[in-house]
Amino acid sequence: MNRRRRGARHGRNTGLVGRERERALLDQTIAAVRMGESRVLLVHGVPGVGKTTLLEYAANSATGMRVLRAVGVESEMELAFATLHQLCAPLLDQLENLPAPQRDALETVFGMRGGTPPERFLVALAVLSLLSDASEKGPLLCVVDDAQWMDRASAQVLGFVARRLLAESVALLFGSRERSQDLLGLPELEVTGLTAEDAHALLTLVTHVQIDQYVRDRLVAETRGNPLALLELPRDLTGGFGLLDAETLPGRIEQSFLDRIEGLPTQTRLLLLVAAAEPVGDPSLVWRAAERLGVTPATVLASGTGGLLEFGVRVIFRHPLVRSAVYGSAKEEDRRAAHFALAEATDAEADPDRRAWHLASAAAAPDESVAAELERSAGRAQARGGLAAAAAFLQRSVALTIDTSRRAERALMAADASLRAGDIEVARQFADIADRDAQSEFQRVRARLTRGHITFAAGFDNEAPLMLLEAARRLEPFDLDLARETYLIAWGSASFGAANRDSLVAISQAISELPAPEGSRRLLDLVLEGFALLIIEGRSAALPTLRRAQAALADAPVRDLLKWGWAAFGVSPLVWDDRVMPETRARALDEVRRSGAMSDLPVYLHALGIPIVLSGDFAAAAALVAEAEAVADATGVPMAQHTQLLLTAMQGKEAEAMELIEATIEEAGASGQLSGAATAHWAAAILYNGLARYRLALPAAHAGSESANLVVSNWALPELVEAAARAGDDTAARGALEGLVDATEPCDTDWAQGILARCRALLTDATAADGLYREAIERLGRTLLRPELARAHLLYGEWLRRERQRAEARVHLRTAYEMFVSIGMEAFAERARRELLATGDSVRERKSTSLSGELTAQEKQIALLVRDGLSNPEVAARLFLSPRTVEWHLRKIFTKFGISSRKQLGDVLSGGEA
Repeated sequence: MNRRRRGARHGRNTGLVGRERERALLDQTIAAVRMGESRVLLVHGVPGVGKTTLLEYAANSATGMRVLRAVGVESEMELAFATLHQLCAPLLDQLENLPAPQRDALETVFGMRGGTPPERFLVALAVLSLLSDASEKGPLLCVVDDAQWMDRASAQVLGFVARRLLAESVALLFGSRERSQDLLGLPELEVTGLTAEDAHALLTLVTHVQIDQYVRDRLVAETRGNPLALLELPRDLTGGFGLLDAETLPGRIEQSFLDRIEGLPTQTRLLLLVAAAEPVGDPSLVWRAAERLGVTPATVLASGTGGLLEFGVRVIFRHPLVRSAVYGSAKEEDRRAAHFALAEATDAEADPDRRAWHLASAAAAPDESVAAELERSAGRAQARGGLAAAAAFLQRSVALTIDTSRRAERALMAADASLRAGDIEVARQFADIADRDAQSEFQRVRARLTRGHITFAAGFDNEAPLMLLEAARRLEPFDLDLARETYLIAWGSASFGAANRDSLVAISQAISELPAPEGSRRLLDLVLEGFALLIIEGRSAALPTLRRAQAALADAPVRDLLKWGWAAFGVSPLVWDDRVMPETRARALDEVRRSGAMSDLPVYLHALGIPIVLSGDFAAAAALVAEAEAVADATGVPMAQHTQLLLTAMQGKEAEAMELIEATIEEAGASGQLSGAATAHWAAAILYNGLARYRLALPAAHAGSESANLVVSNWALPELVEAAARAGDDTAARGALEGLVDATEPCDTDWAQGILARCRALLTDATAADGLYREAIERLGRTLLRPELARAHLLYGEWLRRERQRAEARVHLRTAYEMFVSIGMEAFAERARRELLATGDSVRERKSTSLSGELTAQEKQIALLVRDGLSNPEVAARLFLSPRTVEWHLRKIFTKFGISSRKQLGDVLSGGEA
């Protein structure tokens, strides 16, 4: 291309035609970043419309700013973090400024160190911190072109970063043919064709022959002002023009390139093919491979490449459509020859994965040596945290495997990697291949186990427990430890997911028939035995084993907690231990945070959230909910609403709570996750008991108590006793009390015995009731459960008033009222206030302090975490923000409250704030 044409395509001062609207938006973007703000823009449009030219305009406009660049390459889409490494490579000398877990994550994925594969969201947080840190030294512009060809891991990370840039001097510009899933929702600029006036101007600028006006008009109309089409199609005006549309235009441009390619010498076409098959753009590698195919560099350079390919620091095609035209039009055997030459020219030590991929592309038939290379590449990709890349390597490895048994093994590995990468449908396909090709019963069983995990991950909780049960049974002869783990996951999915009693009985029966473990019983053995005994023989028989399991759970290895700890967490509430329950879950959550297992975080945040709500620390519970929301937003992992359900119900926020309750029940019915419905019914019972609408609380509590979720069904029983007693349904109340006696009497804890005494007092005569209420208050006063203690004072005060002991009633009602207000339980506080008024006492209505009217949701999250003593980097890590963004929000929070220090924030926020 001559200087005049190059100027027409590139640069703000070299003839960029038109594009006033687009240039203005890019100018505003650069100006905002210079002022300390962040900007993100997805520039998208059809091939040839000028996206790259606009990105070049932005880069040329960013004088005095540091510019980082990356380009997606179609043939590198399976190499994990390839695009990200391009972008971040100039900043790797600043890794030492990052927190250790983030630094380790980036060093691992970029192959700078070995270690456990990091979660991609920890990698994303590290990139966010890296860009934020770099922007401290001056504004930063990041340009990613051909984003449609980014590898999935890079796309996910950069999509995450783009959504969390706020107060950093960073601009992130993407150029893409389409809106990819990982970049959806970002601010965008759709680039369309030039206006007719600008198209004519460009045509005049780049053509050197006189073109008839009619032909010019038709050319502009049929190209829809596409700049690349205007540059390329006039080369052959004698060929005429068919009517073009938006879909066929790229093909027409590509055909124009093909016409030019066909006129080149054979050796030149072969060089173009090698360059098209080589994604890195390494000139020496391209030449080495081309020489293996008999291409003589001097000959090719002498004849030129027709302006389609340039050799410099990198090998650059005239346009990505040239690459696709060259590669797509080549014969299959020529493509394989080019890939084989590239594989031979690639250093097996320095770049084994790209070499393996070239060998795979060169294979015309199954080849065990290449399949083995791909399997090793998958292992390296997994070590870097590139799950999608590992899955792609293994999928290709399966296709190249000759031996049927080995193919089944690799299909199992591909199914597992695909599942971990979040591609459930592909995981299911490879599990089916493994099942089909299995040459042994052990392989078939493992395929069925994988299917069970896929079904569970897909949310089909009614099907998953029995699938996992079948797999566990068939695993017993081959791998008893794996069978035991599978039984526990099956039991957990049956109780805490599907809440299916029949499945629970069948699984428990199978567990009870397992052979006794050799040596001392491990945590897994104790939990399994305790759960099975609970179903088959009852709580009294199960209690000693469950207590031993609870003690072992406190020292469980992190590996076990991450694998099946969520199922074992049912132990503490089943033995009514209010202290071990939050301690164990908090330890597990800390380990999950330290390990960077972000996709597991929501499970563990909600596991801790429930006991925190039950303790009455609504602010801490709200912070956990906020963190879970941030994780869910970042990872796309659906977030359970259980903690939020319970929190809003106990706060007495009727409208908000009922919206969540109804939505959860509806969703549970559709998905088969009936445990969610049980939690919603229990929350509704608490809400309506607080509002003193006992006839509405009664059916909700009854529904919760009937669930096969053994924890929620126990917790719903006290609500059922209270609702039925207040509604005058003595039969329902006494039936619920019998169930509660069975659930609590064997458990000699203050929680169990305090709740039992409080409920018995509701249904006994006056002589016994007084002592039972006092026992309940004494026992619950020794627990962490402030709401339960406050409710004991409330019920005792209500009883005393009805017994005409007004003076003492006022003491307990006043205590209950003050506790409810300080906790933030407004419905129960209002119930206590009305009772106080009925005793003749005067009481001023008070509500707990609320930030909701003054702070945004994100400001509220940050304020609560800072109040709890977290530093800016710690808050940033919890909420997937940069420390600089946290600092920016904190300044706004201080301004709104008229304070100037973090210490003052604790005085502004009440303990019950949520």
